[in-house]
Amino acid sequence: MRVLVVEDARALAAILAEGLRDQGMAVDVAYDGLEAAAKLDLNAYDVVVLDRDLPGIHGDTLCQMIAERHERVMTLMLTAAATPGDRVSGLTLGADDYLTKPFHFPELVLRIRALARRQPSARARTLRASGIELDPIHRTVTRDGHPLDLSAKEFALLEALLRASPAPLSTESLLEQVWDEHADPFTNTVTVTIGRLRRKLGQPPVITTTPGVGYRIAQ
Repeated sequence: MRVLVVEDARALAAILAEGLRDQGMAVDVAYDGLEAAAKLDLNAYDVVVLDRDLPGIHGDTLCQMIAERHERVMTLMLTAAATPGDRVSGLTLGADDYLTKPFHFPELVLRIRALARRQPSARARTLRASGIELDPIHRTVTRDGHPLDLSAKEFALLEALLRASPAPLSTESLLEQVWDEHADPFTNTVTVTIGRLRRKLGQPPVITTTPGVGYRIAQ
């Protein structure tokens, strides 16, 4: 899952980004509305966490732009404007959810994941292929009924492969979905993470590599 955090308070933006990355999400950050609009034009995001009172382009205007131009992207307004009227107006602008500051971080994580599941492209809650069952809500993975202990990045990579299955995903696609805009396109981090994931999934191998194409999990 790839998330864009739009927050002009840099300390809070850093805390949000670090916390969401610890949950296995790929996170980019924008500190004003103009920067956010540019990133939305360049990258495909699942969820935007959007502060309302932004410099450059106001959060209300950016929310309307997202609703009109980016049909896949779900928007969570995260703002200090906490009255019922503020909530109604935010949702009227096109926000898919609204959370007021201060907030409880685990609730934010749950709301982001819930929004991702509401995307038009979202599939069934439990992803299955080749004896693997992955539950994105409860963050569990089993193979042939045996639980697997995966790191956050391993889990996110496996989820991306399962969602794409039986189609392959290139290294570039995996970097975009599982890491973030700061990932080095020449890094071997995908290869290394795939290697760890293969070892944890065990035998027989289920992740195949097609040179020049990418990685896939057969159904």
